Order: sequence, then structure tokens, then C-alpha cells
Amino acid sequence: MVTNIAVAARNKETKDMRERVVLYAGIGSELAQFDLDVTNAALIRRASVHLPAGVQYAWPHASRQYLYVASSDRGPGRASASTGNTHHLSAFRIDNATGALEPHGRSVQLPHRPIHLTTDVPSTHALIAYCDPSNFSVHCINSDGTIGSQVEQPGPVDTGIYAHQIRVAPSNAMAILATRGHDAADGMPEEPGALKVFNYQDGALSTEVSIAPAGGYGFGPRHLDFHPLQPWVYISLERQHQLCLYTMEGDALSSAALYSKDTLAEPDNVRPRQLAGTVHVHPNGRFVYGAERADMSIAADGVQVYGGGENTILVYAINQRSGEPTLIQRMPTRGLHPRTFAIDPSGRILIAANKSPITVREDGALRTVPASLDLFRIGADGTLTYIRKYDINVGNGSLFWMGMIGL
Repeated sequence: MVTNIAVAARNKETKDMRERVVLYAGIGSELAQFDLDVTNAALIRRASVHLPAGVQYAWPHASRQYLYVASSDRGPGRASASTGNTHHLSAFRIDNATGALEPHGRSVQLPHRPIHLTTDVPSTHALIAYCDPSNFSVHCINSDGTIGSQVEQPGPVDTGIYAHQIRVAPSNAMAILATRGHDAADGMPEEPGALKVFNYQDGALSTEVSIAPAGGYGFGPRHLDFHPLQPWVYISLERQHQLCLYTMEGDALSSAALYSKDTLAEPDNVRPRQLAGTVHVHPNGRFVYGAERADMSIAADGVQVYGGGENTILVYAINQRSGEPTLIQRMPTRGLHPRTFAIDPSGRILIAANKSPITVREDGALRTVPASLDLFRIGADGTLTYIRKYDINVGNGSLFWMGMIGL
């Protein structure tokens, strides 16, 4: 029997295959536009716009007529806590014929570095996560797509330590703030992580519930994605190198993971700056993809060179009854530190954004591995086939964010 959900998913997939696909990449303060030729797995670079500071994250309006971009001049990590004073949320109108971006309304100054942003399901509000100090804010989106006033929250809440992502569930009635915490380092003790789960209504987050196994010690959630058809939430634990499945129970999240899967090929050989990262569920709901990334450098003959690690996209098949993810492929990204990756709306192409140029030593010689966009074809079985690489000149910046939109 074919369900209405299955018919809707099939119709969406057919529509997505006809769409124009545009890729936007944050290269320092530049937001560059590329057209994606899905059939030939090729990128064509187009125009770009510039933000007040380095691009941190972007999210499209539900209508796909506008794009919201968070920017900051503060770098990542606790060491940069006292630096940076330019933080903004900006709106752009998307030309539906070409994908070109045009500033739309005023940019809004933000109090701290915005590490992530999203909108609620109808895109009536933009939600922003701040890493340090850990917090969030919500801003109205006006009917014309411009950014409106900030929403006053109903009361103080515990926003955890080092928020890294905020998402609104498909029901539009629950919001999840992933707070990563920190490993013990440089004489500082471990700081616990947590999933902060809220009731969500019209821009207001309330009734916070903290999910923090063992008090959040040994628990560092970074990134999550929702299954398109089932009440399943896939969450990466950056510091523990795991992919976990939680379930939504009404407008609540399960208090414990149903499944936890290791993401490293060598879990007993965790190198410094080895981090689990982004998670995306395939549009058809049959597969989930995660990233492992590394960019440790070591001194060799007076030069800082890459010290090793795993830079891979992990492919998991999803059991359609239980939601359990089972690893079926571990694909090298052909570059270093894939901070973000994305899947095109039709589910046929995956692109990994390898963040920064890094010097490597090979056979006694030095060479630079540049930042890059690496394209993979997604097979019917979910596995990846490498197609080609586009090196990206990031200058003094980095390829910090990348995403795709179907128009």
C-alpha cells in the first residue's frame, strides 16, 4: 500500500529533480554563488556579495525567495573570546531566475558571534545560536522577508556551555539547542554538554528540558538533523565521535539515545583537533551522512605541516522500521577539514567543503592542499562516488560555510 506520505515524498523528489540548484559558499566575508549542474556534477562560478565580516552560517526562507546570513569578525575557540566586535544578521533577496543575491532591508547588529542560524518552519522568525557566551536570540521576519524586531523571551533559561546549533522541529512546536561543552585542555577542566529542548511558539522558547547523560560529561552534541518522514533526530557528538539517534515523542525528545555509532575508523587513535561534524539526512530518508574532520599541524624541520587524522564523509543506511543507522561507506573527502557539506535537493549530489589550505609533507617534499569543494555522486544505494574537485582561493580567510538551494 502506498501511503500519502510516500506519495508526497515521491512527488517532492520529482519536483526537486527539475529545479535549478544554486550553491552559496562563505569565503571569509565573501558569499560566492555557484550554479550546480546536477546531471554533469559540475559547478559554474557566478557572482558574489560581501558581508560585514566573515560568513558564519546561512539559512533560506521557506519560500526560497530570501537568504539570511550570520557574520562575525571573531574566530572560533575559547582563545578568541576577547576578540571581535562586528556581528550581524543580514537578509538577501534571491533572484529566482539566476540565484543572484541582493541586500534586502537593513542588517541587524548582534551582541556576540553567531555560530548558527535557522528559521522556524513557516520562516516567520529567525533563530540564532551564540557560542560564547552560550545563548540564543529570536528575530521576527517581516511579511516582506526583511528582518524585524527581536522577540523578548518569556524568562531566563539555562543555555548550557558553547551552543553550536539551534533547530526547530518539523512540528514547529519544539526547538533544540545543541550545546557542545569543552574537553579538558590547557589546565582547564571539562565543561559538560547538553541538548536544551524547548517548547516553541511564535518565536518564544519556554519550558526548557536539559538532556545531559552523566551530567553532560563525555557528551558533546554539535549538529543535528531531522528525518523527513519519521520522528527521528540524528545528532553528532563532536567530542565523542559518535552519531546518535534520538526520537521525538510528541513535542519532547527522548531522554536517551536509541542508538550510538562510532564515527572514527580508528576510535583508539584520536588525534588532536579530530572532530565529528555536520549531519544531514538524505531527502528520501533512507540514508544519513556525517563528517569527521582533522587539521592538526606539527612542526617538521621548522615548518608547520599536517599531522594526520581522518577527513571523511560517513554514509549510514537507515533501518526504516527502527531508525538505526548502519555504516555502509567511509569516503575520504580529498581535502582537509570538511567543516560543512550539503546534499542537493534531488539527493543526487553531495558536496564537501574542505575549510582551509594546509601544508602537507609527502615523500620528503612540501605542498599545499588548498581549500576545496569536492563533488560526489550519490548512488541509489546511498553510497558516494568521487567526481571532481574545485580548489578555492580563500586568501587569509577560510571556506567556513556552504549550502545549496533549489529554485
